[in-house]
Parts: sequence; C-alpha cells; structure tokens
Amino acid sequence: MTAYVSALDLFSIGIGPSSSHTVGPMRAALAFAEHLADSGRLAEVRRVSCSLYGSLGSTGLGHGTPDAVLAGLAGLRPEACDPDDVRAAWSGLADGATLLLAGTHRIPVSRDDVTFEPRTRLPGHPNALTLTAWGETDALPLFEETWYSIGGGFIRRDGDPVVAPTPAVAPPMPYSSSAEMLALCDMTGLGICDIARANEEAVHGAEALDAGLDAIWDAMHSCVDAGLQGGGILPGGLKVKRRAASIRAQLEEYDSLPLRERDTSTEWLHAFALAVNEENASGGRVVTAPTNGAAGIIPAVGHYYLRFVPGADAAGIRRYLLTAAAIGSLVKANASISGAEGGCQAEVGSACAMASGALCAVLGGTPRQVENAAEIAMEHHLGLTCDPVGGLVQVPCIERNAIASSTAVSAARLALHGDGTHLVSLDAVIETMRQTGIDMMTKYKETSEGGLAVNVIEC
Repeated sequence: MTAYVSALDLFSIGIGPSSSHTVGPMRAALAFAEHLADSGRLAEVRRVSCSLYGSLGSTGLGHGTPDAVLAGLAGLRPEACDPDDVRAAWSGLADGATLLLAGTHRIPVSRDDVTFEPRTRLPGHPNALTLTAWGETDALPLFEETWYSIGGGFIRRDGDPVVAPTPAVAPPMPYSSSAEMLALCDMTGLGICDIARANEEAVHGAEALDAGLDAIWDAMHSCVDAGLQGGGILPGGLKVKRRAASIRAQLEEYDSLPLRERDTSTEWLHAFALAVNEENASGGRVVTAPTNGAAGIIPAVGHYYLRFVPGADAAGIRRYLLTAAAIGSLVKANASISGAEGGCQAEVGSACAMASGALCAVLGGTPRQVENAAEIAMEHHLGLTCDPVGGLVQVPCIERNAIASSTAVSAARLALHGDGTHLVSLDAVIETMRQTGIDMMTKYKETSEGGLAVNVIEC
C-alpha cells in the first residue's frame, strides 16, 4: 500500500470555517444529491432530512455544517461556489422556503430537516451524517446514505472500503513510510520533492501538475492578502476582533523607518497565519492545508520563505508544496489529519510538520534533514487537544496557527544545523500521534465538551 496522496487533493480549495465540518459535509450532500439524480428518482422526492452525529452534532452549528449540507444538496461545490451563497443556506431559512435539489428539482425545506445527535457516535468515524430522501410519506425512505467526513475535506460513504482507492495510474515511486521514502532518495539521489513530483507527473502530467500547484498557491496568496486587509468582528458570538490588518499596518509603518532596531520577520509570519485563519473563521475562501483549522501554517511559512529568504521564487514554492504533500501523505495514511479523530495534534501538528519539512527542503536541506524537521515539529505538538470555545474555529485555533508557524520555522532551522541523524524518526512520531489520538478522551476531540471550551466564559 502506498501513502501517496496527490498535492492537488491534499490541498483543496474550499470555504471556511472547517474542512471536516463544512467542506466535507458539503461534498457528502452534493454526492448524495448526484447519486439520487442518477437513480432516476429525483422527481419523487418531497423532502430531504439530515442527521448530524458525534462531533458534527456537537460543533456543527458553530462550524456552519447545516448551511454546508443544504448548499451541497443544491448542487454547490466548495471549490467553486461563492462563500456568501453558503453562509445562510440553512440558518437564514424563512417559513415556506424551498430548495432546488441537485440544482433541478424544487422541494420544501425547513431548519427542522437538519437534526443534531451529538451523543450518537457511529463506528465508522466521529464525523458522521445520514442523508435521507422521502417521498409522499415518511413511512419508508426513497433513498438513504451515511457519509463520514474523515478530515481535510475528504469523505467516505458508509460501506465503501476504508483504504483509499488506488490511483488509476500507479505512482512510479510508492512509499508507505518515511523510512521507505528516504530509501528511495538514497537509491535515486533525488530529493523528497523530486520523488513527489515523479509520482504526481505520472498521474497528472507535468503541465497540469504545475498549473494545479500554481492555482493552489494563488488561492493561498489571495487568502493571506484578503485577511491582511480585513477588519471587524468575527461571526459566531464570541466577539473576537480581527487583528491581522492592524498588525500589517503597524509592521509596514515600522519597516518604512530608515533605522529599524528589530527584525520583523517573525511578526510578519504571525500576521500571515492570523490573516488566513481569520478569513477561515469568516467563512471565506481558503485552502485545506491539510485542514481548515490548520490552514494558516503552510501559507504563512510559504510567504515567509518568499519575503525573507534570498533567491526564493515560484519554482521554490512548487517544491515547497510538493514536499509538504509528501509529508502530509504519510500522516494521513498512517495516523490522521482529523481533529475529531486525533485532536488538534492531527491538524495543527500535521500542518506544522508539513511546513517545517517543506521549508527545510527549499532552504537546501537534505532528505534526512527534511525528515528531521518534520519530526521535530510533530513531536512538539503531541497530545494537543481540540477544544474550540463555542464550537467555533476561533479560540484557540487562530493564535495556535501563528505559534505553530513559528515552530515550523524554528524546527527547520534546527534541523539544518544537524546532519539529519536523530533519535526519533518521523515514522515513530506519527505512530505516537496515532496512539495518542486513540487514548485521548472524546471530549478533547472537536466536541467543545472539555478544556478551554468549558473553562472560558462566552460573553
């Protein structure tokens, strides 16, 4: 089995505030509507209901899950839709509202069609939803599917194989562990990004791959830029003030001084990360990297590279994204990138490892130094819980991305001072993260039933 996951899939353009609670359910609802249309029974449907289980039931309201479900049922795609069309799809429903199911068949819809079942956890995954199409009566459903939102916007239908499908074109350099990946580097003399590129080009071709990577970075750049300009209060009731724009203004003013007394690179790094996660919390356009809750780290470190590393260029960003995807593939295959499954160590920890290894690579690190950087970054996020206040991707998520961005840069720099030899392997720390996620109490895994979520007074 190969751990390969295409960068074009791992980094998917979507909307905030959550890849697992917004993007995934939206894709599941879209797939349900398409399957219903393909069955030829769309015209018989009079109502559609949705039950949100486990973590989706616990924090789905704060993550906009019901809005995402209705948007998906209407045929909207997270990578292409206007985020404004999703935000009030359910929460803004009025009496007598209707929904254009699959974009073609109009049915009545109400807020009661979505129910929350936080105490019911299905065995397939903590993020589960069941969609049901009804006919003239509620005696027997016309069509029903259960889906799991397994992290990073990826979804799996109940009954489908747990193992990801093999790509139509087998990657020429498969690996299932970092040890195998490093062995390939030793055997071929290639870097990790070159191994990743060979696998990607076999599937997508060089031209499509570069176009896809450039589109991903363009979306990341646009998100940072929008966040650095945005102001006001984040939605959701916590009254969290957006800070990225004011920090940007302060840094620009200071950087314009003829005699500056301090290096502002770390402060800019923080501003880049805050910008992305404030956009995400606002429900804006973001890139899952590898999730929305951790979406600020890879763009922030990438912007740090472009702004503060001499010789940085667009080709370096492609290498950066490919290296990050190679590392993220290992985490996804051998542990988890889902906060509901592994806590925040699986989200922010994974993103930090990806960004750190990728930065190390574009700074000239050897494959073993890159693996060391990723290991350092992940190791120091072990046990990190996911306990968002109010079920919103705001506190502590936004600041956590900024701090993890600093950790990523520090881990990369630390690894570059060594020769790649180290005691704990990336494989060992990924396995430790997996085991820690299993041992972690459910209340600390994106349910808002423990930690900060119960000890911070919501005003």
